[in-house]
Amino acid sequence: MTTRRNFLKNTGVAGAAGLLLVQGAAARGVGAHADREVGKKFWPEGARLVISVSMQFEAGGQPANAESPFPQNMQAGYRDLPAETWYAYGYEEGIPRMLDLWDKFGIKVTSHMVGEAVLKNPALAKEIVLRGHEAAAHGMRWSTQYAMSREEEKKFIDDGVQAVKHATGATPVGYNANWLRRGENTLAILQELGFRYHIDDLSRDEPFVTTVNGKPFAVVPYTIRCNDILLVEGKNFSADQFLNQLKLEFDQLYDEAAVKRRQMSISFHDRIGGSPAMVAAAKQFFQYALKQKGVVFKRKDEIAKWILAEGK
Repeated sequence: MTTRRNFLKNTGVAGAAGLLLVQGAAARGVGAHADREVGKKFWPEGARLVISVSMQFEAGGQPANAESPFPQNMQAGYRDLPAETWYAYGYEEGIPRMLDLWDKFGIKVTSHMVGEAVLKNPALAKEIVLRGHEAAAHGMRWSTQYAMSREEEKKFIDDGVQAVKHATGATPVGYNANWLRRGENTLAILQELGFRYHIDDLSRDEPFVTTVNGKPFAVVPYTIRCNDILLVEGKNFSADQFLNQLKLEFDQLYDEAAVKRRQMSISFHDRIGGSPAMVAAAKQFFQYALKQKGVVFKRKDEIAKWILAEGK
C-alpha cells in the first residue's frame, strides 16, 4: 500500500526539507508511541497538541420565535414562550455550569459573545472575563451580516464590540459571524477595527496567517465536527456519542501532531453544552485527553498572537 510519504518521495513532489521532516518523524514511530519531543517544532513550550474550546454566549440575543427544539409551527403574532425558556437556560444554568467545569480543569476558553445577549446579562459576561476567559465578538445580534452594505456591517460589528467592552471591560480581538457566514467585506472590516483573528474557516486543522488589507491576519479554525449545536441539538448525536466523537478526533490529531502542527477545536453553546449530560461528557473527555503528554488548552487570542508572531 502506497503511503503519501512514499508517494511524495517517489514522485519528487515534496522538497528536501519536507522529506527530512516526514522521514525523521517516521523513524521515530508516528502514532500513539511516537516521540513526544517532535511536537516542540510546532507549538511553544513543548506542546504537542493544542485544544481550543469555544463557549458561545448567545442566549438572550436571539430574535423573536428563533429556532429551537420545538416544532416551528407557531402562528403569526404569538410568542413562543417555551422556546424562550429554552434559551434562558443558557444563562441561568448552562454558562455557570460550564464555568465551574473549566475551573475544575484549569482550562481557559474563548467565549464568542452576541452583543444583545451580553447587554441583557452583563454580570455574567463580566464573570466570564474575571474567571480568565477570552471575550470574543459574535455580532450585535443574530443577523445575516453577509447581506449588509459595507457601512451597515461595520457598524453592526463595532456595536457588538462596544457592547462586550461595556459589559466586561475587555476589547474583543477575535470574531465569529452568525453561522460562520461572513461577507465579502468582513475580513477587511475586522482588520480596520483592530481585530487580530477570525474563526469562520473550516479549511484546516491548524491556525494560519493570511493577508488582509496588506497586513497579516490570523485564522484560528472553527469546527462543525465537534460542535454541540450541529451534532446534539441537530438530533444526530446523544451526549455519549458526542464524547466518542471527541475521543476519535483527539486520537487522530494527536498522532498527526508528531509531524505537523495540529489544533483541535471544540464548540459548546450556552443552552446545549451547559446541560448536565453534556458537561459530564466534556468532563470525561478532558480527563481522557489530559492523560497524554504535551496536551494543552489555549484561548484563541493566545493562539492568534503566537501564530502571528511566527508569521505562518
